[in-house]
Amino acid sequence: MQQFRGTGVALITPFNDDLSIDFEGFTSLINHCITNGINYLVVMGTTAENATLTKGEKEAVIKHVRTVTASRVPLVLGIGGNNTQEIIDTIASTDMTGYDAILSVSPYYNRPTQEGIYEHYKAIAQSTSHDIIMYNVPSRTGSNMLPETTLRLASDFKNIIGIKEAAGDMVQALRILKDRPAGFLVVSGDDMLALPIVSAGGDGVISVVGQGLPAQFSTMIADGLNNAFAKAYTTQYQLMPIIDYAFEEGNPAGIKSLLSRLKICGPAVRLPLMKASDALTHKIAQFLEHL
Repeated sequence: MQQFRGTGVALITPFNDDLSIDFEGFTSLINHCITNGINYLVVMGTTAENATLTKGEKEAVIKHVRTVTASRVPLVLGIGGNNTQEIIDTIASTDMTGYDAILSVSPYYNRPTQEGIYEHYKAIAQSTSHDIIMYNVPSRTGSNMLPETTLRLASDFKNIIGIKEAAGDMVQALRILKDRPAGFLVVSGDDMLALPIVSAGGDGVISVVGQGLPAQFSTMIADGLNNAFAKAYTTQYQLMPIIDYAFEEGNPAGIKSLLSRLKICGPAVRLPLMKASDALTHKIAQFLEHL
């Protein structure tokens, strides 16, 4: 589980102008992250626009990332949703070769009770031997997995190894950190709160902005994990504007604009998302010029 301490990034899916997958850009992005200190990569998360990818496209992305990464860093595969049995079936039918864990989001839209969330993860955990990182993101799912539920699952299932906590609530994160079992990972799913959560004893971040500025972001988190907080917070304050910009018009429009400016891949997104406006693109360009 130590392999998931530090900075992971939730990879985008680069698109060509015709909205086909840009595998050349994907290769550039993966190498950009790995050579600049990212600790692990997360594939097929929300940032990947996985809701707009076909089954065939998802399979092609999973294979491409595995091939390009070539075991240089650990890989996490997003397999989540609001149909418990479908998730179980998908895990069973997916070639997990080269992938070290599954990231599975709390059920969205149908807004289960806390007991429903518990039973959902219980069923998944009991169906597989793969390690599972839970993902709590109430702004997207419409429901919040409370600390009590997280801690119950952490205690009851050995292959539930951590949580990506993105409630945007520092008190909630503290409650999990206070009572988590030994070895259970608490990873920030919020770029702005990543360093504060590390400061409180957390294990790192699964970042969006980190794939655009991997050297800066991974160094900041490493400094935090090494208790060099004065240095780490200096970096945090430098990065705060770009974190705001990355989410100003929705994710991944902002980070794709940043990556386009860095000439790693293009800014295209698939509907119903829209690429970053000219105004936001200008702000991102100005930030990079002054970084």
